[in-house]
Amino acid sequence: MSATNYNPYENAQAQFDKVAAMLGLDEGTCQLLRQPQQEVHFTIPVKMDDGTTKIFKAFRFQHSTARGPAKGGIRFHPHETADTVRALSMWMTWKCAVVDIPLGGGKGGVICDPRTMSQGEQERLCRGYIRHLWKELGNTVDVPAPDVMTNGQHMMWFMDEYETITGQHVPGMITGKPVGLGGSLGRTEATGFGVITCLNEALKKMELPIEKTTASIQGFGNVAEYAARKYTALGGKLIAVSCWNATDKVAYTFRKLTGCNAEELASIKDSFGSIDKEKAIALGYEVLPGDAWLSQDVDIIIPAALENQITPAVFGNISKTVKVICEAANGPTTPDCDPLIQERGLMLVPDFLCNAGGVTCSYFEQVQCNMNYFWTKEEVLEKLDSAMTKAFLDVYELAQEKKLYMRDAAYTIAINRVANAAKVRGWV
Repeated sequence: MSATNYNPYENAQAQFDKVAAMLGLDEGTCQLLRQPQQEVHFTIPVKMDDGTTKIFKAFRFQHSTARGPAKGGIRFHPHETADTVRALSMWMTWKCAVVDIPLGGGKGGVICDPRTMSQGEQERLCRGYIRHLWKELGNTVDVPAPDVMTNGQHMMWFMDEYETITGQHVPGMITGKPVGLGGSLGRTEATGFGVITCLNEALKKMELPIEKTTASIQGFGNVAEYAARKYTALGGKLIAVSCWNATDKVAYTFRKLTGCNAEELASIKDSFGSIDKEKAIALGYEVLPGDAWLSQDVDIIIPAALENQITPAVFGNISKTVKVICEAANGPTTPDCDPLIQERGLMLVPDFLCNAGGVTCSYFEQVQCNMNYFWTKEEVLEKLDSAMTKAFLDVYELAQEKKLYMRDAAYTIAINRVANAAKVRGWV
């Protein structure tokens, strides 16, 4: 499913360079913001269940703390790379800035496959990560969160090890925790719901009622699942869902032209977002190749899986019926595809705006932990909807005013905010 020829860090730098030139940023500011301000590379020895010791390579990068503590998830993935983490840390900076929350950008990763590891092995890996890195973390320094193939249980192991070492209770040092143990109500739904808030605002501007639209989505992890739930709850018809199948080790697209049932599909997926093929067939779904999600005759496509999925090589496969690309994943579209999107006149909801609901709610979780006072789910989701709506409208209005591509408008707002913070601090 991934396009391995594209380096996500080079993509992120190219996107930054384009807008930095438009803004006329000086060389010092450009050098400061086009690379992480700090990188930590380390190894974690883990005693495996069979008695052997395995060494895992790990990372934690801080791209910018000009606007506040670094913020970003920790990914567990067998194909994790330093350049992917670098790119994601940079995108986190822009994501926090575009929704105007007082945080910077960070990201972490471990090269591992938790699908092949026991719970005990995963716990020892998490604790080893914190033992190496604890001095670099904290609610006023760098605040991790879940990401690809990590969840609330991993966050609790991270937090418990941090609190054991420091001798303090510091639930605000990490987000994405279970409710009742410092987690925020609404966090599970936040990213996916935020995606659909942005999509719905875009459709309003296009005078296209959401209940009259159809969509196809790539991925069925947490973000994709809750985007699908919210989209269908608002009346949209989801035609196809593509995801990795853990049993067959290949991607499939599950299609139902009468409309996919998000709750039904969620009931037959595993914790990593893999839908059970046989159960899907029994429920009346067609099983198509993994890339078939892109060629469906729908109004909206929602890439919600990995980076580099929409490239010039596959762009021609996108149906002429598509009007909106809603980027729920990080970096799903390569920079050389942006001119093709513009030429076709598609509405693009760019990734670091579209999927910022997760970090926005993580910020809410951190605030609640630091106050030791927690909001109702309704309060959280209301604040989330308000923040995402304002962020979308800020970007849309700038795009209209300056005749900018939506991605460039989002970058313009985000980069300006971070560059101004660095300047006022006296860094540049």
